[in-house]
Amino acid sequence: MKKKVFIVSSTPRKNGNSDILADEFARGARDAGHTVTKVNIRDLSLKFCIGCMSCHRSGKCVLNDEMNGLYEKVRSADTLVFATPVYYYAVCVQLKTFLDRLNPLYGRDNEFKEVYLLATAADGAQSAMDGAVKDIQGWIDCFDGVKLKGVLRGVGLTDAGEAESSAYAATAYETGRNI
Repeated sequence: MKKKVFIVSSTPRKNGNSDILADEFARGARDAGHTVTKVNIRDLSLKFCIGCMSCHRSGKCVLNDEMNGLYEKVRSADTLVFATPVYYYAVCVQLKTFLDRLNPLYGRDNEFKEVYLLATAADGAQSAMDGAVKDIQGWIDCFDGVKLKGVLRGVGLTDAGEAESSAYAATAYETGRNI
């Protein structure tokens, strides 16, 4: 079955390691015949959620920025992929801001049912990713029927671009191909 895949790359660094994994996942998904949309948060002008909860009543965010053009794309995707560098054992602030701004989708009839996390860190321990996984799982738990389908823990990547020649790139590609 052909799927609509929405990938969010949250690294502030162009060609950062998590962005490389996002591109490889996208390439694998496209090669398998899926439709892929990828956004780079660094290219967007986003405001922080102000917690007004107006979106729960209206289904729209009161903040007027580039996020407003993304809600329908996220809502209508079958698969969501979040790529993040791990800073201080958690998702980066750019991804956290994006997740918070998805509040208008809470309680709505969303099509996404599966989520993948592609995370990279300089720390070499697999446990360095536990906080990021918990962050994503906490967001997922707010949506009925949504499951965390896979986590790629790209640990020990200290230099920018290092993921490109790592086994993690091949894993990201194969994961995208096999969704």
